[in-house]
Amino acid sequence: MPATTAVRRTLAVIAALPLLTLAACGYGSDSKKDDTTKVAAGAKKVDGLDTVKIGYFPNLTHGTALVGVQKGFFQKQLGATEVKTATFNAGPSEIEALNSGSIDIGWIGPSPAINGYTKSAGKSLKIIGGSASGGVKLVVNPKKITSLKDVKGKKIATPQLGNTQDVAFLNWAAEQGWKVDAQSGKGDVTVVRTDNKITPDAYKSGSIDGAWVPEPTASKLVAEGGKVLLDESSLWPDKKFVITNIIVRQAFLKEHPKAVEAVLKAAVESNKWINANPGEAKAAANKQLETDSGKALPADVLDPAWKSIQFTDDPLAATLNTEAEHAVKAGLLDKPNLAGIYDLTTLNKILKAEGAKPVDAAGLGTD
Repeated sequence: MPATTAVRRTLAVIAALPLLTLAACGYGSDSKKDDTTKVAAGAKKVDGLDTVKIGYFPNLTHGTALVGVQKGFFQKQLGATEVKTATFNAGPSEIEALNSGSIDIGWIGPSPAINGYTKSAGKSLKIIGGSASGGVKLVVNPKKITSLKDVKGKKIATPQLGNTQDVAFLNWAAEQGWKVDAQSGKGDVTVVRTDNKITPDAYKSGSIDGAWVPEPTASKLVAEGGKVLLDESSLWPDKKFVITNIIVRQAFLKEHPKAVEAVLKAAVESNKWINANPGEAKAAANKQLETDSGKALPADVLDPAWKSIQFTDDPLAATLNTEAEHAVKAGLLDKPNLAGIYDLTTLNKILKAEGAKPVDAAGLGTD
């Protein structure tokens, strides 16, 4: 089969993923309401909006959103405009929700942001801020794998075909000199695409030998006896790489800039509070996880997971560009045109007012 045909077929599979995910779980689950979303008396609406709809994952790597909702930072900045939240388990479904107007602003990983931007020819979304770095690990069964070279020939789980961790693992495997068919996951290593919710059970049953996964799934595997063989941050300059960004629907950004600014102010406030109050922030994130999913994380999972994530306003744009290059090398993406994917104007305005340094779009910003 010609390489170009294989790439097209792979892209067709990735393009279909949002529809498959939507059929399974719709546009995500509405978060349960609590006192943190109550509108203050006498508050005014922002941009005349009744609501702003925010999407995120119930993952610790989306801690900015978790804390911002739990502590009421978003609602405070939006005044009488009510915050409505929806949670998602996969990037493609969140992108579909953004495109349909079911959400206005979302927290999401780099790969689905890249895919969403390129598939729409640069018309669907903008990345408007950073959120988190790190929090991704290769965790293995120590009885089967004791060194990096032992990974060859084993079954390793990633969350989804073409997702951020899938691309990272395929790239790492290629750097070891191993050949893997990206689409089927078969080769010198077998890549098993497994939802993060069921990866710990797959590990316990022995159907996988390890997983390249984000937190808190990585720490859940460790709690089941797994061993961290590699922290992805060790592969990046300064040990920093984007794991979560903030995106917005372009039409919403154009029509409601004050609402977008309010959400970004809340995000900056959330990150500042998280970094100043790590213990309280960890507890707040866990409380919101319990609200969203019905179950809080135990300390032996929560504590190590939280330590491995860095919360930052910087979108780490240069690393997003590198991740796109990895997807191209894996055959999961045609070379993308990412020019203009970032619009950091509002964020830098907020950071300047805070006395903080501006962040850079690595040449991929809006003119």
